[in-house]
Amino acid sequence: MRARLQSRVRASVAIGIALAAVVSLGACSSDPLADQYRAGSGKNYVAGDGTVTEIDADDRGEPVEFSGTTESGADFDSTEHTGDVVVVNFWYAGCAPCRAEAADLESINQEFGDEGATFVGVNVRDQPAQAKAFDEKYGVTYPSIMDLESGAVQLAFAGKVPANAVPTTLVLDKQGRVAARILGQLQSPSILETLVRDTIAESD
Repeated sequence: MRARLQSRVRASVAIGIALAAVVSLGACSSDPLADQYRAGSGKNYVAGDGTVTEIDADDRGEPVEFSGTTESGADFDSTEHTGDVVVVNFWYAGCAPCRAEAADLESINQEFGDEGATFVGVNVRDQPAQAKAFDEKYGVTYPSIMDLESGAVQLAFAGKVPANAVPTTLVLDKQGRVAARILGQLQSPSILETLVRDTIAESD
């Protein structure tokens, strides 16, 4: 009798431990960073899949205003670029997709730089020296706001079309409203080229 009771107690404890493990795994399963950590990928970023979201002009809401200091110590203020289409790319140097898309972003920057588009990066993790080294290595000529300390630029977009992954690229219309978002690595330069060209072509 006593042996049977002890056996039942041990079985109950084992079941309880198993259930706790399942609950624990379930609690982590919705966290992309946790998933990547368990997979041993070492990415340390949340990656998107390149999904493109376009927003009709009537649904864009109010302009997003943002500013900050770039890697070179210069000031960038989005209100000074009203009338241009502004392409905002959220990135940091240790992000593999950011490195993979850098050349494409720079190429499109060069293509539309004289046609009414302004490119600016938002570096979410690095110090200026790291950002400058990245620029030099990958040939990036447009500036990046260093947003690690304040997070002010990320906060400015949080209520509109947030940058839920790194990298994320936003296309702002001539009024400074979010017209499109690419969540994750740019899958093809033609996608961003089309978004920028179409937004430039919109009437003021």
